[in-house]
Amino acid sequence: MNERIIAFLVHFVTHVIDLGGYTGIAVLMGIESACIPLPSEIIMPFAGYLAYMGRFSLILAATAGAVGCNVGSALAYWIGAKGGRPLVERYGKWVLMNHRDLDRMTIFFNKYGSITVLLARLLPVVRTFIAFPAGIAKMPQFRFHLYTFLGSWPWCFALAYAGMQLGERWHTDPRFYAAFHRFHLVVELALVAGIVWFVWSHVKRGRQMNEA
Repeated sequence: MNERIIAFLVHFVTHVIDLGGYTGIAVLMGIESACIPLPSEIIMPFAGYLAYMGRFSLILAATAGAVGCNVGSALAYWIGAKGGRPLVERYGKWVLMNHRDLDRMTIFFNKYGSITVLLARLLPVVRTFIAFPAGIAKMPQFRFHLYTFLGSWPWCFALAYAGMQLGERWHTDPRFYAAFHRFHLVVELALVAGIVWFVWSHVKRGRQMNEA
């Protein structure tokens, strides 16, 4: 991520949390969970830094973050549930998806939705977008929000705790931003590998159907 973009995000996040307190944390984490890539790896460490300064409780900061994740996820889930399936059914061929893929995704979320949402909330990048496919699959909402909270709270707590331990170095220690880059790079590479596999398997299946 470009250094200027990171600097802008840091300024924006710190300003919102400075003004809004716990509500600011919840709002920012809600944005992150509504399929808008606002990094929680900046939001929660700054909240932890303010806990170090005595302005916040670490527990309440993590809880505010997890609550925000649920609020933002509710919007993304609703969009997926109301318009996601018709959209994919109409334009799915452009992203190599069809009715069978939608049915498989629904069956998958019915069987493994809880653990999928729980684990996704513990991963950068993935956590931002998991609510939309859960909505398309119409995973039971109570279960979705329960596991969203259970997965989001330790993630928020761990990042806030890291910010608290960094203390004054949160703004100046280059190791934080280096770790931020490495962390995201690993997940992004894994996502690219997954997309390549998805495209290859669907193209292969299409060729087999044409040959049959």
